Amino acid sequence: MADEVELKLDLTPACADAVEASSLLADAPRHVQQHAIYFDTPDRKLARAGFSLRIRRADGRRVQTIKRAGKGAAGLFARSEWEREIEGDTPILDDATPLRAMLGDAVEAIAPVFAVEIERRIWMVEEGGTTIELAIDRGEAVAGERRAPISEIELEVKSGGPAAAFALARKIDAIAPARLGVRSKSERGYALLEAKARSVKAEPVALARGMAGAEAFRRIVESCVRQFRLNEALLMAGRDAAALHQARVALRRLRSAFALFRPMLGESGAELRGELRWLAGEFGDARNLDVLLDQTRPGPLRDRLSAAREAAYDRVDELLSSPRARRLMLDLVEWIWSENWRHAPGATIDGDQSARTLAATALGRFRRKVKKGGRRLAELDDDARHEVRKDAKKLRYAGEFFAGLFDREDERRRHKRFVAALEALQDALGALNDLATAPEVMGKVGLVDPPEAEALRRERKTSLVARATDARADLLDTRRFW
Repeated sequence: MADEVELKLDLTPACADAVEASSLLADAPRHVQQHAIYFDTPDRKLARAGFSLRIRRADGRRVQTIKRAGKGAAGLFARSEWEREIEGDTPILDDATPLRAMLGDAVEAIAPVFAVEIERRIWMVEEGGTTIELAIDRGEAVAGERRAPISEIELEVKSGGPAAAFALARKIDAIAPARLGVRSKSERGYALLEAKARSVKAEPVALARGMAGAEAFRRIVESCVRQFRLNEALLMAGRDAAALHQARVALRRLRSAFALFRPMLGESGAELRGELRWLAGEFGDARNLDVLLDQTRPGPLRDRLSAAREAAYDRVDELLSSPRARRLMLDLVEWIWSENWRHAPGATIDGDQSARTLAATALGRFRRKVKKGGRRLAELDDDARHEVRKDAKKLRYAGEFFAGLFDREDERRRHKRFVAALEALQDALGALNDLATAPEVMGKVGLVDPPEAEALRRERKTSLVARATDARADLLDTRRFW
C-alpha cells in the first residue's frame, strides 16, 4: 500500500490547450493512452464504503488499482492505494487488499460498471524544490449509452509537501481559468449511473470519537468545499434553483464552521471569513426570487418576477466566472492544509484538544444563544427573530458536523430527536424570514404588493410565530445528545 497526494483542477478543453501551449510546460510530454474498467457489486458496496477498484490498460500493461479516499475529500486528495500488475481483465482480490475481508461473499458479485477513456500527457515539474507530476487528462467516462467529458489537470506530489502543488496551481490559473477539482474519475463514472444530475446536499462528515479538534475542523471544511463545488458545477451548467440553494447552504456551513471553531482559530482566517460572507451575499437576490416565485400564482406578477430572476442569475453567472470567486475555494483548501492557523493569536483552545470536548462546548454555546435570544419570541421584531434564526442554523450545522463524535446508540437516538426538534424551529423561523423579506425583494425589482397581501402576511405571521414558539419550547425540552 502507498499513499498518494494529488491536487485536481477542473478546466475546459480550450483552457487545457492554453496551459499545454504555455511556457510553463516547455518540455515535450510523455503520452499515455489509458483505458480503465471500474468494478463494483450490483448494490455499489465499494462506492458506499469509499473504495474504487479499476483495471487500467496503458503502455501494454494491465494494472489493478484499489483506492480508498477520506470521505468528503476536496481538491487535495490524500489517498491510500493498492496496486499490482495483472494479466487479464478480471480483478484479483486476495488477502493483500482490504476488499475480500470487507465484502465477504459479495466479492463474487464484483462486475464492470463503467469505463474511463483518457489521453494523458505528463510532465515532471520542479516547483519550490518539490517534484510534481503534472498530467493533463482529456477523455470521457462511459456507462452504457451515457457519456461525460473529462478535462482536468492532476498535480501529484512526488517528493516534498503539498504547498508547491498549490503554488503551481496558481501559475496554471494565471494562464487559463482553473477550478478546484473535488470529484475523482471513479466518482464521475458513478454519477453517470444516475438518471440525471442532482443538487448535492451536505454529506455526513467522517469524524471519530478520539479525533483531535484540528483534524475535525479540516474534515468539516473539506466537506463543505466539496458540497459547494459540486453544486457550483451544476449551477454553471444551467440555472438550477436547487443547486444554487445548496451552494449557498455550503457557504453558510463554512461560515458556521469558522464560528464554531473560533476559540481554536483565534484571529486566523479572518480574510477568508470575509470572502465567504461576500460570496454568500451575492447569491441572495437569486435565491430570494426563487422562493418568491414558488409562492406566486401564474400571471403578470409571476412573469415580472421570472424576468427579474433571469437577471439575477445573469449576475450569478458573471460572479462565478470572476477570478475572485473562482480562487476562493483553492485559497480555502490551501489554508486548511497549510495548518498556519494552528496556535494562532487569540486562540483559547489548542487544536490537539479532543474534538468531542470542543464540540460539546460549541453545541452548548449555541444552544444557550437560541434559548436566550428566543425568549418572548412573539414580542421580537423581524431583525431580532432573524438573529435567533441564524443561531439556530449554526446549532443545526454543529449537530450535523459533530454527529460522528457521539456514536453510542443512546447518543444517536438523542441526536435524531434533537435534530428533528431543531428542524421544526428552523422551518418556522425560515418561513417568518421569507415573509419579512418579501416586500424588500419585490421593491428591488420595482414591484409593489397587491393590497390584500399585507393582511394575508399578518395572518400568516401570527400563525408562524406561534409555531416557532412551540418549536423552541420543544427543542429546549429535548435531551441533549452531547
